[in-house]
Amino acid sequence: MKVVTTPAEIQMLAGQYRSKGLIIGLVPTMGWFHEGHLSLMREARKKADKVIVSLFVNPMQFGPAEDLDSYPYDLDRDCKLAEEIGVDLLYAPAKGVMYPQKFATTVHVEGLTSGLCGESRPGHFDGVTTVVAKLFNQTLPHFAVFGEKDFQQLAVIRQMVADLDFPIEIIGHPIVREDSGLAMSSRNTYLKDNEMAAAHSLSKGIELAKTLVKNNRGISVQQLIERVSEDVTSHRKCDIDYIEIVDKNTLDPCKQVSVDSVLVMAVKINGRIRLIDNSILIAC
Repeated sequence: MKVVTTPAEIQMLAGQYRSKGLIIGLVPTMGWFHEGHLSLMREARKKADKVIVSLFVNPMQFGPAEDLDSYPYDLDRDCKLAEEIGVDLLYAPAKGVMYPQKFATTVHVEGLTSGLCGESRPGHFDGVTTVVAKLFNQTLPHFAVFGEKDFQQLAVIRQMVADLDFPIEIIGHPIVREDSGLAMSSRNTYLKDNEMAAAHSLSKGIELAKTLVKNNRGISVQQLIERVSEDVTSHRKCDIDYIEIVDKNTLDPCKQVSVDSVLVMAVKINGRIRLIDNSILIAC
């Protein structure tokens, strides 16, 4: 596996792959790999001749009071894990390379970014779409794999790709969970032992919602949200950012539960660790 640190080199190598007719798969990440990331790499490995993994802690998607400075980072550790999967190129640019002096362009997607995480994290998705657009232009992939845990992000990326005519297939990959049900996240490393029960309240809230819907298809959206909110806040360490039921395609709030309904949530643990989770409520 080769580690590349500049846009010019990664673009040159990607261009060489394309000139040989090779299929390139990209897995964009911010590093500190866990099984969720590795599953994305394995999915890319199945479909691509060459797999590129980007590792860049993107400052544009962090707010001023968020955890940019403490976000976990260990390049040597991540290189070993990626190499074991069979990744061909690990692209790890420095901040000054990705955003040189006088950088003045952002990519903004209307509508899909206004609610949920977009409401509580102003500017977050502008940072996401800008860096992903740059990564697409630098790595020239035929497809890119994103985790479905970041459900809103996946919808936003798909919209950007369609609107800007990127010739790239976007593949969503199911959430990978711990045995306990906790959705895997790099931020889980922040959790202390006495915070784990609170963190598990997200996945338990999802299971509660699924059970309620299964037992009563006529249950209202408001009833579901109230029951899940009560369950989550029964843990004193939990502070709800949002719990909503939205249409999986438009992210618009659902008026009633259907096969297209997704429960999405963001919860802060002890006011310092923001976790997200989601699930379809009715299995097809």
